Amino acid sequence: MTVSAFLAELRGRDIHVWADGDRLRCNGPPDVLTPELRDRLQQRKNDILEFLRVAGTLAQRPRAIVPLQPHGNRTPIFGVGGHNGDVFCYRYIARHLGDEQPLYGLQPPGLEDESKPLARVEDLAEYFAPQIRACRPHGPYIIAGFCAGGMIAFELARRLLQEGTAISLLALFGAPYPARFRRLPLLRERFAQQVEWVVGHTRALVSLSSEERRSYVAEKLRQRKAQRAAERAATPDPALVLRAKVERATLAAGRRYTPGHYAGRVCLFVPSEDSVRSRDEPLRWRSVVPHAEEYFGPDGCNVNNMLLEPYAATFAELFRQCGARNGDRRAIVTS
Repeated sequence: MTVSAFLAELRGRDIHVWADGDRLRCNGPPDVLTPELRDRLQQRKNDILEFLRVAGTLAQRPRAIVPLQPHGNRTPIFGVGGHNGDVFCYRYIARHLGDEQPLYGLQPPGLEDESKPLARVEDLAEYFAPQIRACRPHGPYIIAGFCAGGMIAFELARRLLQEGTAISLLALFGAPYPARFRRLPLLRERFAQQVEWVVGHTRALVSLSSEERRSYVAEKLRQRKAQRAAERAATPDPALVLRAKVERATLAAGRRYTPGHYAGRVCLFVPSEDSVRSRDEPLRWRSVVPHAEEYFGPDGCNVNNMLLEPYAATFAELFRQCGARNGDRRAIVTS
């Protein structure tokens, strides 16, 4: 049982646990706080104390800041997550960058019951900027954005720079240009997916006999019906419900956003050279910056897996190259 689950069990029994320096204190109804339960508390004392210390630290931090790797003396990275606000997309790259590179996630509002998502990129930048300063009062900073979070990171870096904050680097990982989120490109993409779906089933049906076709269609309808029934019967995960709301707000924000000019240093981390020709138009960011350095991952990498293993190690290395590179605007990793 995890520490959080154990503490939740205790709370359910009206047993309260708190840290008093290096001591673990507790109180509760005498008939509930049995010798056996006290032994369990004693056995897990160190784990519980550590959990309570971390929880206390998190409670005091700015609300948006998630410390994925808070140690080290290098310029801290503040990373905006993808379309659903999940900042843990950076967990693997944080591991590969090591203990000397601080990396904080920027969690948008809407992932907790009492907060509502923001549906304007400018509002999200305004929300994050003061919390970064509260976390680290003095720059410089590195601002990062993954996927749809790239446009938020871009606006955030613009805002901080305009306010006189030193920004060492804006790093965009697989970030689509915001025009990607306009209604027409999204409709074209959905239409292309539908065409691909129809073509795939048509090819399958052509090779079948009349009886096999009837069986094929009947089976697909049965699977569709079973899937819908399972979806209706399933209890929705509250966390996924909140992420879906944030996703809708982020996409709406993208539809409204037109990037302004940014005068700082920008590094574009593109999943692979094939991605350049995708609907995401990742190199179109060059139209709003004086120059952009380009770093390409290997063949087979895409925006969905570029920050996962095994590619996270590749992009951590490219990020190091970005920090060390001056003048050379293009780097490629092929394996």
